[in-house]
Amino acid sequence: MTSAASTPSPSPSSTPSPASSAAPTAAAAPAASAFSTLPLSPATLANLESLGYTAMTAIQAASLPPALLGQDMIAQAKTGSGKTAAFGLALLANLNPRRFAVQALVLCPTRELADQVTTEIRRLARAEDNVKVVTLCGGVPMRGQAASLEHGAHIAVGTPGRILDHLERGTLDVQALNTLVLDEADRMLDMGFLDDITTVVKQCPANRQTLLFSATYPEGIAQLAARFMRTPQRITVEARHTGTAIRQRWYEVAEGERLHTVSRLLDHFRPQSTLAFCNTKQQCRDLVAVLQAQGFHALALYGELEQRERDQVLVQFANRSCSVLVATDVAARGLDIAQLEAVINVDTTPDAEVHVHRVGRVGRIGQEGGEGLALNLASLDEMGAVGRIEQLQGRPSDWHPLDELTPAGGPPLVPPMATLQIAGGRKEKIRAGDLLGALTGDCGFTREQVGKINVNDFSTYVAVARGIAREAARRLAAGKVKGRSVKVRLLD
Repeated sequence: MTSAASTPSPSPSSTPSPASSAAPTAAAAPAASAFSTLPLSPATLANLESLGYTAMTAIQAASLPPALLGQDMIAQAKTGSGKTAAFGLALLANLNPRRFAVQALVLCPTRELADQVTTEIRRLARAEDNVKVVTLCGGVPMRGQAASLEHGAHIAVGTPGRILDHLERGTLDVQALNTLVLDEADRMLDMGFLDDITTVVKQCPANRQTLLFSATYPEGIAQLAARFMRTPQRITVEARHTGTAIRQRWYEVAEGERLHTVSRLLDHFRPQSTLAFCNTKQQCRDLVAVLQAQGFHALALYGELEQRERDQVLVQFANRSCSVLVATDVAARGLDIAQLEAVINVDTTPDAEVHVHRVGRVGRIGQEGGEGLALNLASLDEMGAVGRIEQLQGRPSDWHPLDELTPAGGPPLVPPMATLQIAGGRKEKIRAGDLLGALTGDCGFTREQVGKINVNDFSTYVAVARGIAREAARRLAAGKVKGRSVKVRLLD
């Protein structure tokens, strides 16, 4: 979830079609509704204000009242609409912090989304004392996760497969569960998690509250609702992904010139942060090779990367050490990247809703007075898909000739930051403040030269101004963090 100041305020749909198993759709409350209109504790309201949440988004205003009343709910909203707070505040309201048992479970399609949800719930939970949230995802050892659960946890957030592993081994007990959340349920179904979800849900108490959030409403969602939910309310809000906050341009390309056209787009528009979508992982690899050969700082994100590699790629893109992230839809699902200036659709997706979801990631820039840029490439063979996108968006495509793409001039497009990787993380009790203190203390750098710091279980990543990166790595390795020497590596 992002703060109301940086999140688009979607407008409610006027004619949603409820599922056969759902109760009548609740009227979406105005996006400007104050959180103080909700039955939340004064401490929670004060925490929301301190976090910068001055007004509810449309999905929050529509879903929080019934969710806080304990009703089951199907909420359809796009990424970036503020849905994490919608279910986060609801499950926290049901929580008894003095009872050290898992009382809420959130299922997510990817580890990246699970990590984001965990971080957001922890922020929302600051008003309560000692609320413990654990992340249970693949790619890391089971042993550490089991130890965290054994010490007592209130909320578990994870992917269906790893959650199921813990249930089968008896390391996760859900008998005290009162809230189950299925986040991005449509993507979990797309990724083949239906059987895992079914097995997990069957082990949860029958009298729980179930909150299902989905960007789209395929048939599988209705089937899930019919099997596992109790007369759920169906709420639909439409994110303004196709409004004037996004400037879309289309370019017709021959298949052989597609990848090199991406570099022409980057040279012409010079966005500082670009998310480029490809339909296949091979296309991702090919495009990154082309861009890197031309001097761009580009990285790839697709499903078969090892978790360590995925973590490094995401950290570098989020902290502005990488200018271009080339990704498949599945790999990029759930990512919430701030300061994203452009989306490039390298391949036209055959699914029009996926296209709207892709380009909507830059829409929030328009809410801050800027304009998101969506650049789309299409060959003659893809014109049928373009037609479906036009039909869904309700307007014709804005086509431009490739000849208009000319280098803008100036210095090479280089990201402003670089990333240092430190061997050691939460397991070694390293905190972000420890790294900041070391860099601005003994190392002699200024606070302005240090960017985002990410502390993982076994590694810590810190962004520093690119011009000082090598010297910062040298000084940090020669000094100490929390009284200990550390190994430092520059990722570049």
